[in-house]
Amino acid sequence: MRNGMPAHGDRLMTSATIALHELARATDACRECPLGAHATQSVFGEGPVHARLMVVGEQPGDKEDLEGRPFVGPAGRLFDRAVAELGWSRDKLYVTNAVKHFKYELRGKRRIHKTPAQREAEACHHWLESEIALVKPEALVALGGVAARSLLGRHVAVMSERGRWHEDAEGRRVLVTLHPSALLRGDPAQKEAAWKAWLHDLSLASEVLDKTPSPARKKPRATHAPRRTAATA
Repeated sequence: MRNGMPAHGDRLMTSATIALHELARATDACRECPLGAHATQSVFGEGPVHARLMVVGEQPGDKEDLEGRPFVGPAGRLFDRAVAELGWSRDKLYVTNAVKHFKYELRGKRRIHKTPAQREAEACHHWLESEIALVKPEALVALGGVAARSLLGRHVAVMSERGRWHEDAEGRRVLVTLHPSALLRGDPAQKEAAWKAWLHDLSLASEVLDKTPSPARKKPRATHAPRRTAATA
């Protein structure tokens, strides 16, 4: 701030913050697919404006739907554990979901998660793109197939494409890995191995958060994704 006036960078951040709040309100009223009519509220992303790394999950869960915040349920706690083990700070991450409303089916009084349909993810895609345009992350992490497809514009075989950088149609780097809920549902006998493999995947994004990267460090090679077309959407 100079002479009582915010500096240019401060004005940009304030503008982006206001725009993100407006987007959050707009997603809450969104009825472009049926999910919004049944959810408690939309769950928009959170984190610092212009965060270096954006983490994109699938959709809110039951707890997220009730609290209105992303990654606060069981999968979110596992993600927080990974963040701590990697030496990251969640305060430096922008965390969001590809789909902004909770999709579920009732079993008695319980609301059981259901995977969003492709058309539901596509209806939400412009909200995610607007978030990315405002935050302007250096790179993104896609947690699971729904997030990966939303970011790369194509079907992604997560198990064979995980743990490496890809590139979307806009030239943005996207790291693909499992959603933490997949670890929670996995074979208990493979729990430790699955955890270590997931941490290894995520660790590839550590360079993005490193404030003083080594001059010798090379930019990760990325796999180019085809542009979204009617045939691939």
